[in-house]
Amino acid sequence: MAPDKDEDELTTLSDSFLLQRVREGDVDSFDVLFYRHYDRVYGLLFRLVGNRAEAEDLTQEVFLKLYQQDFSRRMEHNLGGWLYRVATNVGYNAIRGRKRRWQRNMLLLPDPTDAPVTPAERLAQAETRATVRAALARLPERQVQLLLLRQMDLSYAELAEACDVAPGSVGTLLKRAAHAFRQAYEAVLQAQGG
Repeated sequence: MAPDKDEDELTTLSDSFLLQRVREGDVDSFDVLFYRHYDRVYGLLFRLVGNRAEAEDLTQEVFLKLYQQDFSRRMEHNLGGWLYRVATNVGYNAIRGRKRRWQRNMLLLPDPTDAPVTPAERLAQAETRATVRAALARLPERQVQLLLLRQMDLSYAELAEACDVAPGSVGTLLKRAAHAFRQAYEAVLQAQGG
């Protein structure tokens, strides 16, 4: 079944125009925004919390906040930045709410859709993920946010908006964050005896 003309037009509209339509009660416009930004918001949350089901729940929470939001001019300028900032805050709140801080270092269950790997490869991947999470846990939240969002291929302008920093400082902040991560990663490896 071919999409109707209204649905096709919705997919080409800007976020700010769609937000205006949402304000006016257009549910279809919200659906377009949801599907347009879902993958990146989910990806960020999954990288933060390390659990697929929890990341899905938190992604729903982020979009609920969007739906309930009294839309400001700042968000209209860069909805993606607003969503990433909210997602980061929601993700960190979820991590803080856990009984123990180190629970975020739990090993991920393998995705059944991944190509088959040997048990040794699976163990090595799980150990690497745990080491990366342990290293990220040692960094300030803003550095973690910058690294994760950059890994998701956000531009410097999007990073500046999402992290609420001056666009001209993003490169320097990323360089510092990468350096701090390398040091933390090496320290975790040493502590593990590797």
